Amino acid sequence: MSILLIKSCSQKIKFSSHAKEEMLYDEYGVIREQEIRESIEAGEVIEEYHKDKPYPSFLIFGKTKANRPLHIVCAVVEPEKTLAIITVYQPNPERWINYRGRKR
Repeated sequence: MSILLIKSCSQKIKFSSHAKEEMLYDEYGVIREQEIRESIEAGEVIEEYHKDKPYPSFLIFGKTKANRPLHIVCAVVEPEKTLAIITVYQPNPERWINYRGRKR
């Protein structure tokens, strides 16, 4: 899926209960909705999960305006063109290479 389609749907965001919980209790501090929007706008798709149900989902890596790295797992809900945020977290640099690839 194109990051452009994901960005175009980012004006209509719905958060899962899991995402809301992760936003409040992230190990690096609270993640605000505005930070998620900023990260999506600056972001790129780094993993795709085409077999996820009910919609394919995608892992986006982006940085906020304050340079905070975030990972956002989301799905485009059609035909409403809504972006469903499944989970969000600040990636641990010990587990990621440049926040884009998983360390083995």
